[in-house]
Amino acid sequence: MKTVTILDVAKLVEASPATVSRVLSGSDYPVSEAMREKIKKAAKQLNYTPNLVGRQLKTNTSMTIGIIVPSISNPFYSEVVLGMEEIARQKGYHVLLCNSHQDIELEKNYFKTLLENQVRGVIISSISQETGVLTEYSEKGGCVISIDQAQENPTVFQVNYDYRRGGYMAVQHLLELGHRRIAYVTAPLDRPSRLGIYKGYQDAMREYEANVSEELVRVADKQEGRYYDGKYEFNNGKKLAKQLLELSPDKRPTAILACNDSTAMGVMYELREQGVRVPDDMSVMGFDNVDLSIMTAPPLTTIEHPKAEMGKFACNMLFQVLEGDAGNIQEIMLQPKLVLRQSTQSISLR
Repeated sequence: MKTVTILDVAKLVEASPATVSRVLSGSDYPVSEAMREKIKKAAKQLNYTPNLVGRQLKTNTSMTIGIIVPSISNPFYSEVVLGMEEIARQKGYHVLLCNSHQDIELEKNYFKTLLENQVRGVIISSISQETGVLTEYSEKGGCVISIDQAQENPTVFQVNYDYRRGGYMAVQHLLELGHRRIAYVTAPLDRPSRLGIYKGYQDAMREYEANVSEELVRVADKQEGRYYDGKYEFNNGKKLAKQLLELSPDKRPTAILACNDSTAMGVMYELREQGVRVPDDMSVMGFDNVDLSIMTAPPLTTIEHPKAEMGKFACNMLFQVLEGDAGNIQEIMLQPKLVLRQSTQSISLR
């Protein structure tokens, strides 16, 4: 099917292409009201669609923002991106979504592509602490908003979350239920979020004078993370729970904290396969409060991460910066909240 152009509309109304362009672009150039109506009617009749790429080239602006996340198959990032898209849509912008698949080089290549295509702003949850590519993008006139993973980079605006506080709150909840042998299972400790939860775990255990046993902290093999897919976190939970169950009964944990809800679901699956009842035999806690966490059996006790709100905050901050209205705000820190469900219980009830 032939693409309808401004020339086709101009021919139908017997006007110059320049006049048609001015009317359809919303220009205030003087054109009679009768001709304006005639052009709009003809454009609708021919089903004319504006060439957005051409408009961007003429105005040297882009109506697209870039989003780079480790994997959209992770339900956490799905909810974050939905929040971003809502704000972008309200602003009349399109979203170009990039999945880095936990690959640092792919993340860098996406930045290069976005810069070459004159995308003015990028929101990223970076898997790397190498800040050079973020600085380069900012220095060339782009705006970078980092979410979820704290960056030590003064050129980057940030919307972060207090993972350390969240980890502390999770373990405090388990300690107050009487648990002392509390395990932490996690993907590799190479991202600020996972490290933050681990530090919060340590903080709470020390404060309550509970022993932090190395054998109760189980970290996934970093090499396996190279083959990231939608089941990666779930399979980590299964594997790490199996390792914990291989401990002698007197050394097994009575409660397990997972670095995210998908991992906690894998833990619960493996416990059920091994005949361990949750929470009667072992309590399990997740982290993030993704939508699926209420659908587990039993429903998962977890720590709330305001995911959609993080996406909205980040997108709003991006547009404030692009419009020169950001003020002195360089960073926003979102706070955790305990969500009580049925996967944890007092050890005295056993």
